[in-house]
Amino acid sequence: MSTLPGGVTIRPITGPDEVELFNRLPYTINHELADDLAEQRRRPEWMWVALRGDRLLARVAWWGRSGDSTPLLLDILDVDDTAEDLTEVAQALYETAARQVLPTGVTPPEYGRFIPANWREDPDAYRAVRLRMGVLENAGAHLTVERLRLEWAPAAGVPKPDQRLAFRPAGDTDELIALMTRALDGTLDAHSRGDLAQMSPREAAVKHYEQEFAAYSSPREWWRVGTLGRDGDPVGFVVPARNAYHPVIAYLGVVPEHRGHGYVDGLLAEGTRILAEENVPRIRAATDLGNAPMANAFARAGYINFERAINMAW
Repeated sequence: MSTLPGGVTIRPITGPDEVELFNRLPYTINHELADDLAEQRRRPEWMWVALRGDRLLARVAWWGRSGDSTPLLLDILDVDDTAEDLTEVAQALYETAARQVLPTGVTPPEYGRFIPANWREDPDAYRAVRLRMGVLENAGAHLTVERLRLEWAPAAGVPKPDQRLAFRPAGDTDELIALMTRALDGTLDAHSRGDLAQMSPREAAVKHYEQEFAAYSSPREWWRVGTLGRDGDPVGFVVPARNAYHPVIAYLGVVPEHRGHGYVDGLLAEGTRILAEENVPRIRAATDLGNAPMANAFARAGYINFERAINMAW
């Protein structure tokens, strides 16, 4: 715990009993935080607040996979946007908490934040986003990508299948990683391009698999490989799944030699069909703002852009 001039106290929350205090500042994932603590995706010592008396001025929190000893993502950095300029308070809060939460000498985990789809046109939203980004820029972070958050609802209808394609479950982990490796050739995804600047395509595919797909508890039989006819060559694959929060299209890829023929629509239709048959209330997905081909495919399949996200890294 530390105290700033003006009677501002910076400290971690004491435990689940202070989730209500932590949630006094609004954000779209507030309703998930109590369950995250119960499932050990968060720890009280990863959730910090800046208080003046009993008034919450700012907060910061990290997220990890269940049972992780160190966090994987910084996903909450908030200030009371109705109050006076609290930039200095937020800066002190982040820097104080980061010194306690993050291992010394290790690159801080990526920052991710959900933001309104029209944030650039809304002066209040723009100011709020830029304040938070500015705090992290002062701490050495930079913007890596802006992403579209997408959602399909049953009212949109299941997209029509591509009659040129047949589908089968992915044979095994090696087959999926091999297809992921091939799909990385010419990728427009910013995170993948960042990985490829530091490692081989196969290493990047293995990293993605181990950090995301391996943790899914939903059936692997949902993961589909699309082929040209029943015994033809694979053209790509789709990974429908459930993460800890939503049914998702976790990954969608077309191998380079089969791009430009519209197979992405059939792959996405198959992934959507598999989840829709589970009677899910929604399906979530995301793609980079700059990945127009993928964004257009989701739009054709009835997915709407309900929100955006920004990612920053050190």
